[in-house]
Amino acid sequence: MSGAISRAEAVWEGDLLSGRGKVSPGSKVFPEQAITWAARAERKPGTTSPEELLAAAHAGCFAMALSNILAKAGTPPERLEVSAEAAFEKVEDGYRVTRIVLNVAGRVKGITAEKFVEAAKQAGGGCPISKALKNNVEIVVNARLI
Repeated sequence: MSGAISRAEAVWEGDLLSGRGKVSPGSKVFPEQAITWAARAERKPGTTSPEELLAAAHAGCFAMALSNILAKAGTPPERLEVSAEAAFEKVEDGYRVTRIVLNVAGRVKGITAEKFVEAAKQAGGGCPISKALKNNVEIVVNARLI
């Protein structure tokens, strides 16, 4: 296999509902973060969740993919502002991430709003995180020029 390997670690103590844990990236670019069931289900301040980390990864991946698509079209972006929202919901067979909404606002010279939306939709389906989630998580892309 060629390419990069990314690593992260997690430690969990106790049962699901009252237990707690910590996650940290192998790169140590940010300190370990507390995780709990309540953080996943209720979004408690001061903790993160696997879904929040997934949203962060997807936002970054999407921004890079969109930047590349725009540059290849001769309209590299000056700035892309991306937010991602991962929906963690109870479904018939338990809990899962059901949808990720990617919102992007871009400052791009020489492009129409329609072409920007088209490029954003392409990036929304083509970035590596989107490809990993394909056929399992609904991905919604909202794009506008600024």
